[in-house]
Amino acid sequence: MIYRFIPQLYYNTIGQHPPILTIRDGDTVITTTVDARGWDNNGESAATRGNPMTGPFYVEDAMPGDTLAVKFESITPNRDWAWTTNMLAPAVIEPNVAASLPASDIVRWTVDVSQGVAYLKEPSLGLVDLKLPLRPFLGCFGVAPSNGQFISTATSGEYGGNMDYKGLVAGTTVYFPVSSEGALFYLGDGHALQGDGEIIGTGLEISMDVRFTVSVQKEKKIGWPRGETDTHWFCIGNARPLDQALQHATTEMYRMLQEEFGLTSSEASLLLGQAVEYEIANMFNPAYSVVCKVPKSVLSQLQI
Repeated sequence: MIYRFIPQLYYNTIGQHPPILTIRDGDTVITTTVDARGWDNNGESAATRGNPMTGPFYVEDAMPGDTLAVKFESITPNRDWAWTTNMLAPAVIEPNVAASLPASDIVRWTVDVSQGVAYLKEPSLGLVDLKLPLRPFLGCFGVAPSNGQFISTATSGEYGGNMDYKGLVAGTTVYFPVSSEGALFYLGDGHALQGDGEIIGTGLEISMDVRFTVSVQKEKKIGWPRGETDTHWFCIGNARPLDQALQHATTEMYRMLQEEFGLTSSEASLLLGQAVEYEIANMFNPAYSVVCKVPKSVLSQLQI
């Protein structure tokens, strides 16, 4: 079944809010998201700022202990401008330099979807010729966390949330540990483009048209978000300090290699030691995000 859903209500926490739509395993949803400040495709304020989420979507038969798979089939900016801040986050530079940073301002970018590029609307001389290729993705999405918690969309955890990983583009499938009946899936915080780490505290913040399909993997228990692209499997760890986020991501990959690919502890360690790849997804939010990746070209060589 394909549903077209136009949201009228948004949430700034991820938790057990009343579902806005009930869907089933295999269903597809076509919907929209507003940007991180709640501005919609017309540039009008439609929600309270702070990563307002579309959702939650209740997925029938999804129960605690299951895994929810979400495949993003398309993620497309639906207006011709985005905004960013213009100053580095203090956490990513040396403290003495951070103390001297000027106040951050909001700047606008032109987003040309047809040409697939973005550029500053009013560039200063040094950036007047700068044009960057679009790479749309969602910065914040996930399922209701455990123990009935309602957690701010500013941060992230085992349930997903505000991970701001630039690899979460169309064509990616993301897997979440289900902790609540119906999973209760949320999505939002569209970025037309962003570098690694979200080091100025934003991507190119913009509203989106999104199409996704869900599936339920019964009695499959995972600990942290996992994902699959055409080229890699990956796991995301969310925590602070940064080394703890890396530990969560690496532990989840270590377990996945044993559970899904049948490797022993030693075999998983040997493979990771020589083939692992890491990305720093976010260094701005209350919880940092680290991605642990393994190429499918390596995994295809395993005897499973």
